[in-house]
Amino acid sequence: MADEQEIMCKLESIKEIRNKTLQMEKIKARLKAEFEALESEERHLKEYKQEMDLLLQEKMAHVEELRLIHADINVMENTIKQSENDLNKLLESTRRLHDEYKPLKEHVDALRMTLGLQRLPDLCEEEEKLSLEPACHVTSKFTGMHLYALYAKPRVGPGTPKSQNGSRMNKEREST
Repeated sequence: MADEQEIMCKLESIKEIRNKTLQMEKIKARLKAEFEALESEERHLKEYKQEMDLLLQEKMAHVEELRLIHADINVMENTIKQSENDLNKLLESTRRLHDEYKPLKEHVDALRMTLGLQRLPDLCEEEEKLSLEPACHVTSKFTGMHLYALYAKPRVGPGTPKSQNGSRMNKEREST
């Protein structure tokens, strides 16, 4: 009986070892699955961080592009303001010249008439076709004002070649 009891004890121990070994194998399998999931998540996290870096680089490129666009807008605003100032100065100069011309022409015409000579032709009748006519309508989005300009400008007929010099804006672009 003591042998039987010893065998039963050993069988119980073997059964417990078997149950604990099965339990250990299940935990080991779960642990292996967890490690694989951990490695997979680490790879995903690394990919996410790389994608984030790429997106941040792209964002910075767009920010720089926007900064350059804003700089170009500022340059154009300054160019437009300067051009409006130049136009205003030219208009004022033209008005002053016209105001000087008008009484002088009237005086010369009066002197000519006392000598029996014909009056000089008016500006609009000149051979060069100078006339006072609407030159331009400038709308400034910056100042909100409308400039109507009357100034002496040569009239040109259709087919007159354009200036070979180009505009000031083209010269400014070429110099930059």
